[in-house]
Amino acid sequence: MRRTFILRLLAGLVLCGLPASPSVSPAWPAEGRIVIGSKNFMESRLLAEMFAQLVEERTQLQVERRLGLAGTQVCFQALRTGAIDLYPEYTGTGLVTILHREPTGDATETLNLVRSEFLERWNLWWISPLGFENAYALAVPREHAKQFGLRMISDLVRVAPTFSAGFGYEFIQRADGLPGLQRVYGLRFKQVRPMQQALKYQAAGSGQIDALDVYTTDGRLAVYDLTVLEDDRNFFPPYEAAALVRGATLERYPELGLVLGLLTNSLDEKTMRGLNLRLQEHGEAVERVARDALQSLGLVGKPEIEPRASKATGLADYLWAHRAELTGRMIEHVGLSGLALALGILVAVPLGLVLERQRSVAEIVIRVIGMTQTIPSIALLAFMIPLFGVGPLPAIMALWIYSIFPIVRNTYTGLRDAAPQAVEAGWALGMTGWQLLQSVRLPLAAPVIMAGVRTAGVITVGTATLAAFIGAGGLGVPIVAGLQLADTTIILSGALPAAGLALVVDGMLGLVERTVRPRGLQAES
Repeated sequence: MRRTFILRLLAGLVLCGLPASPSVSPAWPAEGRIVIGSKNFMESRLLAEMFAQLVEERTQLQVERRLGLAGTQVCFQALRTGAIDLYPEYTGTGLVTILHREPTGDATETLNLVRSEFLERWNLWWISPLGFENAYALAVPREHAKQFGLRMISDLVRVAPTFSAGFGYEFIQRADGLPGLQRVYGLRFKQVRPMQQALKYQAAGSGQIDALDVYTTDGRLAVYDLTVLEDDRNFFPPYEAAALVRGATLERYPELGLVLGLLTNSLDEKTMRGLNLRLQEHGEAVERVARDALQSLGLVGKPEIEPRASKATGLADYLWAHRAELTGRMIEHVGLSGLALALGILVAVPLGLVLERQRSVAEIVIRVIGMTQTIPSIALLAFMIPLFGVGPLPAIMALWIYSIFPIVRNTYTGLRDAAPQAVEAGWALGMTGWQLLQSVRLPLAAPVIMAGVRTAGVITVGTATLAAFIGAGGLGVPIVAGLQLADTTIILSGALPAAGLALVVDGMLGLVERTVRPRGLQAES
């Protein structure tokens, strides 16, 4: 079975190396559904969208998109666990970041190594490369290059102690990033500032930083007049772009490998710079740019996607033009936050009741639960992926965990401190423990419990914006897109509704608090 599958796939890839004709039509009757993911930068989104449109055009497979996942490890874990079926990856990243191997300067050697290792370890397949490399590089403003005579990275070493650098968050941690450069070149900067990709270019253009890491296919290199420094010690490995696909998915849908193979050697660095520039600086929709690229290759028919610019002249115009999309995102956001908060209430309130009866261990248990608040939100979301995949479920589980602490803390405190004199009077009148809980302690503790629920509600709504990084949707989607484009309008189109939603949730829960507050306490307030 496996041998037959391998032979069929290899034969298909050979055929896909032949020139494609626009007249080719889908020849496979199989129907099914696949999930395509991407990392959270524009070129990865573009390649994933090209994969998705090509599969939709050439097969009968339905495609679900999970674009903008938070970095290499999140995408890779999602692929390994079956949460997604494929995503665009780079051979050098596979070699160094995933396999933890030393960089090699030979593209063929790197490709063969990652192919064999990924297949043996995880049954993951590297489809034939797309024809270009998007390598890491270091760049400086052209004025700096002239002033200090900077042509190679080795030249940068002598002036780096006086330079401020802006590097991407992942680049600062990767073995083929700053740590490796420090080891191989002895590169030390006066200051290193972690920065999002688009913001680095703006900071370099305004003189706030003197050096930055860049992608060699980035269209903004020319826009911001940067000089890319030569890697004279061949530190950076080859980064050929290719589709990385689950073997189980290819076994189920052999046509997928054949279709993706149509993109073999179809793109070069110059083409990718032009496509990236349309996304990064012109604000064009990724769907439109992907469709145009596929059409220019003769792989799809006439464009069916209307042009849509991401950038708008003003916030009000943008909100109105994208009202349907933002309404959908808000509904997703409410669903994520509401379900997580409801689960938190169902667990935390009964737990608070139990802990009030077990006061000797209550503080210890509550402090342990409180430790969840110290876990960075994006890290907690990433921890959920191996268990629940990507999408709404892991986001709901992570938000649920965050919601428990304020509710259980307030439930315990409210019950413990609820008018001791009234409780003693109830005992004196012969009331049972259940009667006291139902008629005295819970009503008196209700305002404190609801204060915890309100706190949890605001935290949940705010944290839910990060769910976009694991493909769960919500109002974080425009925020992430705006960060990638350094577009304040797009960021605010998600941030302002999220802030408004938090206020609405807090106000609605405040009305519930007033309703459950005992009349005597209402009179006092």
